[in-house]
Amino acid sequence: MNDCIFCKVVKGELPSYKIYEDELFIGILDVFPVSKGHALVIPKEHHAWVYDVPEFGKYWEVARMNMRAVEKATSPKWTQFFTHGAIRHAHIHIIPRYEDIQGSTFVPAENDKVKFSKDEMEEIAEKIRKAF
Repeated sequence: MNDCIFCKVVKGELPSYKIYEDELFIGILDVFPVSKGHALVIPKEHHAWVYDVPEFGKYWEVARMNMRAVEKATSPKWTQFFTHGAIRHAHIHIIPRYEDIQGSTFVPAENDKVKFSKDEMEEIAEKIRKAF
């Protein structure tokens, strides 16, 4: 799709903090993270929904592999997978959680977002890449 933000990331038309890549999927840091190490796994081909990805099982295996690297690099208390359709290109959120769920929510909210500098984002991405 010409106007899909994730298709543009896959093509290299938009910058990203890439943590993983294989023939079918890429892993990137979310540029609007709700926690340190918040990542997305997206298919290289455009599919509107996670359940539309033909390699559905492999997709989740890749997400789990990315989650393990994120956990190794960032040491959260626990990690959450989350999917939704805010952007109509399949994507799985990997959200490290550093606090007990008390005082937080299972579903990330707009006001949960945290800010990191470009240098901090690259440092986080590098730690995760090395954790694979």
